[in-house]
Amino acid sequence: MFQPSQHDVRRFFCEVLRKQRERLPLVPMEAVAAPWVEAHPEYHGDLSDVDAALAASYTVEEGRTNPFLHLSMHLSISEQVAIDQPTGIKQAFELLAARLNSAHEAQHQMMECLGEMVWASQRSGLPPDGQAYLECVRRRATR
Repeated sequence: MFQPSQHDVRRFFCEVLRKQRERLPLVPMEAVAAPWVEAHPEYHGDLSDVDAALAASYTVEEGRTNPFLHLSMHLSISEQVAIDQPTGIKQAFELLAARLNSAHEAQHQMMECLGEMVWASQRSGLPPDGQAYLECVRRRATR
């Protein structure tokens, strides 16, 4: 399984923005990430300078969102929906997006569920509970 380092992830998103700006061709994974980079212009400053991106620290105390984590979560959710993993996540996403009238906002809601699942897994020492994640998204879709 591919396990990119923090620097790999940061270089990846910086490269996506660079290629978008220069209207260069994107490899398939970059093409999946590109709309999310475009949808978050507030992160373009962070993505415009690779060296600064590699050196940056995003701590809770600073009160700044980590743009690379945020964009990585968009990318992860996009992949989950594309392959319907966990099974049913595609339908839950579609229902949530329809309820919110926004695929982007639906992904932000799903990020909260994904974060809860990861936090629970880290806290318990057990594998991530995909069913709990799916149920969290479904609950948000039916509010």
